[in-house]
Amino acid sequence: MQIYTPPSRPRRTIRLTSRGRTALIVTGAVVAATAVAVPLLSTDEKKEPLALVVPEGWRAGQVYEAVDKVLALPGGTTKKSLEKANLKLPNDASGNPEGYLFPATYPIDKKSTPVSLLTYMVDTANKRFGGGTVTAGAERNAMNVYQTVTVASIVQAEAATKKDMGKVARVVYNRLDRGMPLQMDSTINYALNRNTLRTSENDTRLNSPYNTYVRMGLPPSPIANPGEEAMRAAVAPPQGDWLYFVTVKPGDTRFTADYEEHRRNVAEFNRTNKSAPAKSR
Repeated sequence: MQIYTPPSRPRRTIRLTSRGRTALIVTGAVVAATAVAVPLLSTDEKKEPLALVVPEGWRAGQVYEAVDKVLALPGGTTKKSLEKANLKLPNDASGNPEGYLFPATYPIDKKSTPVSLLTYMVDTANKRFGGGTVTAGAERNAMNVYQTVTVASIVQAEAATKKDMGKVARVVYNRLDRGMPLQMDSTINYALNRNTLRTSENDTRLNSPYNTYVRMGLPPSPIANPGEEAMRAAVAPPQGDWLYFVTVKPGDTRFTADYEEHRRNVAEFNRTNKSAPAKSR
């Protein structure tokens, strides 16, 4: 299988703070192995089959662009195809496949079209998300499956490492249970279609249902397409009373239920990362 990795927007991971701005941490660009597969230039008459690799955490817009590129179609073609795709999405999705374009490797052949690829992705997501374990886990967390996918998408964006995913999911559920706003910069960045290290006070006043600083509860849809690890974390997070977390430095994410302890952790983060301060209020 021939795979060429074109440049793509780096994926950034965002950190949650308490009652104020989120501490934002870069976890690095998407690795070369998880990028769009397009044909290599070759003088060989025999060509290897092509493949499209959808990385964990990509947004739907990135997937649409990748499909356009791998099929050599004009930009915007795949997004327009949604009107006739008739994807098997939950009713809550209202036709928006965000969260259900499952991260995986998809074969490309002469018969591949935007509709066939999107259908393949959504059907794969339904198989992975439709099992009894996911349904039971969602019910245990007082969620439906679509809401659980939304939680998983936030976990995918927020967790610095796979081992932190379960704790991040628990923070989300603990905040929801206590009637606290989630206050996630990742949801604001989704609304603004950007990836950034800096979220201003003005951003936190954004009039959008994805602004989890001013809107209570989950955003109205997933904010990315989560992978299996993030979904497992959302279905069965570990027990804990954590309400706050901040990644002070790579490999050192601190979770706590104590606001004053969290403020001290944020202060340490600010001392360590003076170029991108985290604020808490």
